[in-house]
Amino acid sequence: MLLIIVSILSFLPCVMCKHNKCFTTNHLLRIPHEFYQPGDFIIGGLASHIFGSFAKEDFREILITHQVRTFFIMPKNYQHILALVFAVKEINENPTILPNITLGFHIYDSYTNKRMTYRAILDLISTHPRYVPNYRCRIEKNLMAVIGGLDFGTSLYIATILGVYKIPQLSYGSFAPQNMDQSRHTPFYRMVPSDDHQYTGIVELLVHFSWTWVGLLVANNESGEKCMQTLQPLLSRKHICSAFLERTPQASYEYNNVHLLYLQVNQVIVRSKASAVIFCGNSASILVLQPMLAQCERENVAGTPMRKVWILTAQLDFIGITYPKRWDMQALQGSISFTVHSNEVQRFRAFLQLLNPFEENGDGFLKQFWTLVFRCLFPNSNTEEKPSGSCTGEEKLEDLPSSDFEMSMTAHSYSVYNAVYAMAHALHNTLLHRSKQRAAMEGEMQELPKLQAWQVPPHSVCSPSCPPGSRKKKKEGEKFCCYDCAPCPQGRIASQKDMNDCTGCSEDHYPNKDQTQCIPKTISFLTFGEPLGMCISFLSLLFFLLTLLVLVIFAKHQDTPLVRANNRDLTYTLLMSLLLCFLCPFIFLSQPERVSCLLRQMTFGVVFTVTVSCVLAKTVTVVLAFMATKPGSRMRKWVGKRLASAIVLTCTIIQAGICTVWLGTSPPFPHFDKYYLTGEIILECNEGSAAMFYCVLGYMGFLAIVSFAVAFLARKLPDSFNEAKFITFSMLLFCSVWISFVPVYLSTKGKHMVAVEIFSILASSAGLMGSIFAPKCYIIMLRPDQNTRGQLIRN
Repeated sequence: MLLIIVSILSFLPCVMCKHNKCFTTNHLLRIPHEFYQPGDFIIGGLASHIFGSFAKEDFREILITHQVRTFFIMPKNYQHILALVFAVKEINENPTILPNITLGFHIYDSYTNKRMTYRAILDLISTHPRYVPNYRCRIEKNLMAVIGGLDFGTSLYIATILGVYKIPQLSYGSFAPQNMDQSRHTPFYRMVPSDDHQYTGIVELLVHFSWTWVGLLVANNESGEKCMQTLQPLLSRKHICSAFLERTPQASYEYNNVHLLYLQVNQVIVRSKASAVIFCGNSASILVLQPMLAQCERENVAGTPMRKVWILTAQLDFIGITYPKRWDMQALQGSISFTVHSNEVQRFRAFLQLLNPFEENGDGFLKQFWTLVFRCLFPNSNTEEKPSGSCTGEEKLEDLPSSDFEMSMTAHSYSVYNAVYAMAHALHNTLLHRSKQRAAMEGEMQELPKLQAWQVPPHSVCSPSCPPGSRKKKKEGEKFCCYDCAPCPQGRIASQKDMNDCTGCSEDHYPNKDQTQCIPKTISFLTFGEPLGMCISFLSLLFFLLTLLVLVIFAKHQDTPLVRANNRDLTYTLLMSLLLCFLCPFIFLSQPERVSCLLRQMTFGVVFTVTVSCVLAKTVTVVLAFMATKPGSRMRKWVGKRLASAIVLTCTIIQAGICTVWLGTSPPFPHFDKYYLTGEIILECNEGSAAMFYCVLGYMGFLAIVSFAVAFLARKLPDSFNEAKFITFSMLLFCSVWISFVPVYLSTKGKHMVAVEIFSILASSAGLMGSIFAPKCYIIMLRPDQNTRGQLIRN
């Protein structure tokens, strides 16, 4: 049917081409609005900026302008036209894209009307300014592509005609229908993704806010029906109930015809307890929603204001309408709207600021836009008088509300901008490739070939090329050239197009995010230079200096009763071992090598054994000292430095023996773990024998428990300086740290595992030093009156 209509329209004008002249009746068929700029190649555009009410559609009627009842505009959509003009201007000024070639454009409006959409497309494929489809008359208009439309229906109308002429079409606003493959089922390219993602986003938004009782208001069109069918199952899966499901009335510019329908829908929405309402529709659905909400506010249905959170899909926008009135946007305040990705484009704001309606640049949209948004009139060109409230050209676009116009590039405008650049790069690559082929054949650069529109994409193939990162998957029952593209499995790549199988990366490489190439893994180990290593180094050095300060204080006051009590030499040995404990982390922070791996655990085990055995010796000394004071006690011969030294030496020799067996059987060694993390190789010290490692820890734990038990039993003995109580607390802290160390150590890997062990060393060592020596330093430095022999004897 459409082809018949196209044929009829093709012969409507009386065409007679003779001596390079054409005689037609085209002046009777002019479309009211257009924007044309000539160029070597023309990019067509079909905007959705103007909305018109037309008389009964009759193709026998010729004078289109006489059939228009009313025009009004959605001024925010005028930016879509300006984005196309700006992109073409940028490309023409860029010497690296299409050098020596000028891009032009020819922009019409769809008027959101099927008939006018077909009419505009027929004009685009005709010789400008003649309306002669299928004929070349005088100067040919080399139309390379068309950008449009904003909604899916308009895009399909455009594609119906452009598909016959094999002219590429890029849709800048219409989303892909659900489960519809773009390249096979719809003959145009989209600049926006499938809208299935936004439906999932809406459901996640409701779950986030715990909104389980929501209303659904859908536009009475294909977009609304699709939204309802997709969204309802998703809501059910998340246990979200629909309070109501209403459809808007059909879009109409006759207000009285839909008054009662608006009122009925409003009553349902206002009386519902649902605080959130989801509205689904295409870009034109805002024409229905705004007057409907305005009617609701005016009627104040049921005496209750409409306090709802509106959730709008990405096809919609907060757009003001200039005719028949400016609808109040107050009802949409606080709404949540999904949007398509956009970026700030440099120089676009400056481009908008230079717009002047008095300049003759071929823009057939600008004056009407200016008149309606600024509510002014242009002076009659035939009279010198200016009407009151006349336009001056000094009006500022930035003064308009955001519902009327935005100075930053909107999401749909950004899609138009990208569509122009996509077509320009495709044309540039095609021309460059053909010119190189011609130069190779003839030995010199020839004039760029004149391409027809169908010579730009797509290609004639059974299946599109599989991009890098995917492989060919044979279709059962079809020829080998027909295949599907399957993504490479995890851990494998495809570096070229149309690969039959994916390949794996070597052990020291991993696939990138797109699975197109292998990236070398970085070697990871804990070092001084990273923040964690710097923090550990600072703490180790701080505690080392504090311990050294305590040692200096004790050496300076070595003849005082407090220092001499409980074996002064044993105290010095304990402080020296604590100094070594605080230096142990520096061995762990070095790069794992054979020597450093051998020293790590051995040094740590022996030094900590000396520390714990000194604490044990001090505890035993306290207990034996009080047992020896009883009359006739035989313990006096055990009291002295020899027993304490024997305890420390014996305990240390046993631990040294365990470490020697460890070194002789299965010593630690450096190891590269290439599989635990995707992008890193962990360089670590393998313990060799986990059993021997836990034997070292277990032996230290045994000594700590014995020390804790002995100190706990002696905590109430009349000690002048309460050392048994301090040892009890320090051993309790020591045991707590190392008991919690084991599960944490087993659950970590790499540098974090090393950090856990270092922090355990620092925490337990600091606990020992603080618990045992802090009270003594307090007495020595701040309470010297208590550090006397008399005070010791009195207690």
